[in-house]
Amino acid sequence: MSNRGPIIYVVDDDISVCRALKLLLKAHGFKVEVFNRAADFLAFKHPMAPSCLVLDIHMPEINGFALQDAMAARQIAIPIVFITGRGSIPMSVKGMKGGAIDFLPKPFTTKQLLSAVEIAVSKNKIQNKEFAEIASIKRRVKTLSPRELEVFRLVAEGKLSKQIAYKRGTSLQTIKVHRARVMHKMQAETVTELIHFAQKAGITSSKD
Repeated sequence: MSNRGPIIYVVDDDISVCRALKLLLKAHGFKVEVFNRAADFLAFKHPMAPSCLVLDIHMPEINGFALQDAMAARQIAIPIVFITGRGSIPMSVKGMKGGAIDFLPKPFTTKQLLSAVEIAVSKNKIQNKEFAEIASIKRRVKTLSPRELEVFRLVAEGKLSKQIAYKRGTSLQTIKVHRARVMHKMQAETVTELIHFAQKAGITSSKD
């Protein structure tokens, strides 16, 4: 995972709002990227760094909720803090159901914005750590041979070596060798840890 400092993205079609938020956030030590169009934000190559998106709802072409949906579809996992000058309770509920961190009606205070941004960045740090762990586990899974992967799946289901040997019609010693290789390649010290890796990687046994 990257050691980059937090990046706050601001997407608002009002240039003056973007300028004011950029100055405010930079004054509190954040790196800031501003966009007047949602499409430009989507096209931007987001570096792996703790991030937060301060997003206006009412924008032409792609509004805030549509951008939230587009981000989910593209797996852009950056927490959102919605801002709007024409908010309502139903809008707030919609945004929060979509995973937004907060919903701030304009005018909001500096304290309200910074509090929401800090919560979002903290959440994103945890998300990024989780993504990095899953990516590392999946890289290790790719080093397994087809038979080792099969044994991995069965062990993850809670099967004992003798059960796997019986199921596959092979010797117990052969299964023990495969299992030891799986433990080594997956860098698991215990079966519990191996099962944890399987869950993280989405490993499931085929139906047969």
